[in-house]
Amino acid sequence: MSTQKQPKTPTVKGPGEWFTGDVYFNAYYSGQRPSLTRLNLVRFTPGAHTAWHKHAVGQTLHVTEGLGYVQSRGEELIELHPGDTVYTPPGEWHWHGATADNFMCHLALWEAPEDGDEPETVWGEKLTDDEYPAGR
Repeated sequence: MSTQKQPKTPTVKGPGEWFTGDVYFNAYYSGQRPSLTRLNLVRFTPGAHTAWHKHAVGQTLHVTEGLGYVQSRGEELIELHPGDTVYTPPGEWHWHGATADNFMCHLALWEAPEDGDEPETVWGEKLTDDEYPAGR
């Protein structure tokens, strides 16, 4: 085996079905068997955030800059700062994004499920105005 440099990918704007506001990401790594690891850098503009979603094998976020939030359904809101790392377990509905007045960037690390028929991520509904903490 030899070390392989990963191909560069362009910055892509996140689709409107998955995000509220402007979100951009770069897919840095998408492993092939036996590694099914994925790594993206995600940039949220102020107030931008994901819709509710869940990951088949869980997800780890590491905040690189800015201020943001993460919240699992029915749980307390967690404020995110540079250097924070959070883990969301498999199948747990959650959302994450920037605060209303700050950008937020994070690395997103997750794995594809072993069963190739199961989706890596299932996207749900967008947050309601009452669910996103705009006034904080």
